[in-house]
Amino acid sequence: MADTEGAQSVESSEIEGKKPRSVRVVLLALMIAMMLAMLDNMIVGTAMPTIVGELGGLEHLSWVVTGYTLATAAATPIWGKLGDMFGRKATFLTSIVIFLIGSALSGMAQNMGELIGFRAVQGLGAGGLMVGVMAIIGDLIPPRERGKYQGMMAGVMALAMIGGPLVGGTITDNWGWRWSFYINLPLGAVALALVSAVLHLPKKRSKARIDYLGAALLTIGITSIVLVTTWGGSEYAWTSARIMELIGIGVAALVGFVFWQTRAAEPVVPLHIFRSRNFTLMSVIGFITGFVMFGATLFLPLYQQSVQGASATNSGLLLLPMLGAMLVTSMVAGRITTNSGRYKVFPIVGGVLMITGLYLLSTMDTGTSRLTSGVFMAVLGLGMGCLMQITMLVAQNSVEMKDMGVASSSTTLFRTLGSSFGVAIMGALFNNRVKDVMAERAGSQGSKLTEQSAQLDAASLAKLPAAAREAYQHAVSAGTHSAFLLGAVVAVVVLAAAFFVKEVPLKGGPQKPEGGAADNADAVPAPVIEAV
Repeated sequence: MADTEGAQSVESSEIEGKKPRSVRVVLLALMIAMMLAMLDNMIVGTAMPTIVGELGGLEHLSWVVTGYTLATAAATPIWGKLGDMFGRKATFLTSIVIFLIGSALSGMAQNMGELIGFRAVQGLGAGGLMVGVMAIIGDLIPPRERGKYQGMMAGVMALAMIGGPLVGGTITDNWGWRWSFYINLPLGAVALALVSAVLHLPKKRSKARIDYLGAALLTIGITSIVLVTTWGGSEYAWTSARIMELIGIGVAALVGFVFWQTRAAEPVVPLHIFRSRNFTLMSVIGFITGFVMFGATLFLPLYQQSVQGASATNSGLLLLPMLGAMLVTSMVAGRITTNSGRYKVFPIVGGVLMITGLYLLSTMDTGTSRLTSGVFMAVLGLGMGCLMQITMLVAQNSVEMKDMGVASSSTTLFRTLGSSFGVAIMGALFNNRVKDVMAERAGSQGSKLTEQSAQLDAASLAKLPAAAREAYQHAVSAGTHSAFLLGAVVAVVVLAAAFFVKEVPLKGGPQKPEGGAADNADAVPAPVIEAV
């Protein structure tokens, strides 16, 4: 055993000396691919009014986003499994190609139906981009060293959220909406070339068959869940027959999926990974983090535009205090984790800060200044910075190398589903509260203004009489209060889960595994893979 560990240490030292420059090139390509996946919806959202003006089909507008989201969520776990079975590089390159094909076709769409279909193709590829990035980093870099690169991933996320609306508006105004999709092609080509030339991972040839039944059941279950959270309270009432049908189909499909995974020869999501306490806890924390984060990014700009009179054009910049704090904290957490090998403190501190930040945001009213709301956002950002990348790092550290892909995809999927639930539930609470307050303060006129939607755009808001506008500002304040208070209550789950995290030594560190429990199996040193 000692000889084996010594050999691994020597091998690691030799490879560490050769790989820094090549790994940086690979990471550049991975960050470009990650940017493609995250930036797309931000850019397209800004271009949507122009797209509808040219293609028509306003009644199908939501499907341009929903089709993409559905395809991404459904494909995510399947891409992870394919990477484990047939090799990470080939599946990652395939996902980039599919994403670029979908982008090119979306730019050439001649009607809304074509655009929705091509966006779904784009979403299929996007499902593999995020998973591929996380899994390849998991293959290349031991968890003990991986903290160094957390800041890069958080930086890409912050850049996408801040720059997306600005880039989308600039492209649409100067080049036309079709370039919102074509802009992906040169970036994707660079990522393809770099990954093809520099990334060399061991090739895999699996004789196992793909679990088609499991993939189908999981796709049906995820699709039903996303449709319920997307349509509930907007397209259909929560108690309508259509929503009840979707809930029934979703529950039945997911129960069937879990049952089948215990019998499948090569399951899409091996259930044994959930035997690791840390992996299960990170899945829960990731779900709640997605729930809170995407709810916050939806309602904060709305509050600042409607109540504080901020410009919608620079809506991405309004989130800078939250995203900047998240970026800095993520970098600090990554550095400390790399140097010390310890990480349990970050989910605990992150849970406390998240609860505090959400509660502070729930206290905002019509008199809250931009400086005060910026401080509140920064507190929330500090909390999310402690959680965003740590969840993925600990989840990957909790499984064997052969399950790195499904671990990455499962963690990503839980965060995606959390965001769907967060937007839906917080959105329903917000909408109901706004409509109630408008009815109280503005009577029948207020009810009429918000009967279609509780969210008024800038043009509609400017046309309102002063009394109605003031009533709407109070209504939005009340709505954000309810939404963020709910978020604070839900975030308590993160803090509770964090206390049960077991600080297992990170792979690649000097600690020795203690042996025995499932979580301790996680501490076996990971093989270091040469990148070039």
